[in-house]
Amino acid sequence: MTATDISGYIYGTAQVPRSPLNTQDLENLKKAVLFGPEDEKYLRLAGEVLTDQIEDVLDVWYGFVGSQPHLVYYFTDGKGNANSDYLAAVRKRFGQWILDTCNRPYDQAWLDYAYEIGLRHYRTRKNKTDGVNSVPNINHRYLVAFIYPITATIKPFLAKKGHSAEEVEKMHQAWFKSVVMQVALWSMPYVKDGDF
Repeated sequence: MTATDISGYIYGTAQVPRSPLNTQDLENLKKAVLFGPEDEKYLRLAGEVLTDQIEDVLDVWYGFVGSQPHLVYYFTDGKGNANSDYLAAVRKRFGQWILDTCNRPYDQAWLDYAYEIGLRHYRTRKNKTDGVNSVPNINHRYLVAFIYPITATIKPFLAKKGHSAEEVEKMHQAWFKSVVMQVALWSMPYVKDGDF
């Protein structure tokens, strides 16, 4: 499967709305999390390491979400009935997100797609991509809280290809910084105009 075969994946297309932020805003955000050229290098290495482990990573993440009813709730009809097709569609995009995090240049297209992802978590576009009847909004607190499990659980996968402990740590730190930046960007729709 290629990225173009993933339903709802529109990275780099005219369908993606322009982020209210520009590349200078992105550069400032990078500086705020101490993200630099070395992090880009180690994210690329992480991409090489993770490429054939995507499904295993997703199994861990989906196991985590699936074990917590208050998180599965966001994939339900609001009455506790989980939508397996919705979960499967999001899973494919989540796998592509791992690759995008590691391999895409952090430029205006990346910034724009981060904005799109934020809109898809917020009531503006939640459910629209997959045409589902689910709860209308993901509470912001879980976007922020998810930084930890998405970061902590990736490290064992980064260590599976024989890289030194120092290289694994550099890949992990680059991943952590990227996830923090992305969650910050996904938060934009939740923040009152003028406060972001």
